[in-house]
Amino acid sequence: MSVTDVDLSAFDTPGKGRGLLDVFRRRYLLRLLVRKGTATRYRNSVLGWTWSYVKPGVQFFVYFFIIGIVLNAHRDVQYFPVYLFSGLILVNFFNEAFGNATTAIVENRALVRKIYLPRELFPVSAIIVALIHFLPQAAILLVIVVILGWVPTLTSVAIAFAGLALMATFALGLGMMFGAVNVRFRDAQNFVEIIRMVAIWSTPTIYTWGLMRDVLPEWAFNIYFSNPLAIGVEMYHEAFWAPIIDGTAAWPPHALWNIVAASTLALVTVVVGQLMFRHFERTFAQDL
Repeated sequence: MSVTDVDLSAFDTPGKGRGLLDVFRRRYLLRLLVRKGTATRYRNSVLGWTWSYVKPGVQFFVYFFIIGIVLNAHRDVQYFPVYLFSGLILVNFFNEAFGNATTAIVENRALVRKIYLPRELFPVSAIIVALIHFLPQAAILLVIVVILGWVPTLTSVAIAFAGLALMATFALGLGMMFGAVNVRFRDAQNFVEIIRMVAIWSTPTIYTWGLMRDVLPEWAFNIYFSNPLAIGVEMYHEAFWAPIIDGTAAWPPHALWNIVAASTLALVTVVVGQLMFRHFERTFAQDL
């Protein structure tokens, strides 16, 4: 029997994979990476997981004092602390997920150099680790809104999950883009820090979207409100803040089209990110 007659269909060509689809085939490896990411985050830390509450808590009180008290935003927005906190934790999730995904390959250089495994596992596990650290903040939000009279409905829960999924998808796409480039050009991390710094100000978190509509022309406002970050934050306002205020939260006239545009942009970002990731992946070991 010649070599050409041997059935090799059950074997994979080394270094050749199916991209993100391989993540689902390697769920065991994904669980190991997630466990490693959560275990090492607060290693040798006295407070440990308490930092997951302290850091967003300090950030919230700073913004609430400056924006809410000093600038009197709390007088114009009912339950402004809930409005602020519900958007803030989602932006924090995006920033952590995006930042972790960008550095995931570099931080796991030892594994990347020694063995082959689907490299997409690293940014995906970084997103999941960020999600795990998001849960304590979400729990605090739930306790607050329940005390204020929030009653969960299928609609509110679905909107909350949709907003979180939109943020995670967008963070994964951008994380694969910048994470791949970051292996060869470490300047990518500086661009990521700029994006993360701007993220909080590019969403209706510490202000209402109505203020942005008043200062922007219509075409510019539609671009602003088609940002997945802005739509995700507003979904969280709709899910948690709107049910406890008098009446319902208003949306811009063309909000449905903005949601479609934001969702499409997030999906396109994942596709482009996967293509860029596969292109740069060929030289990861050498660049590291």
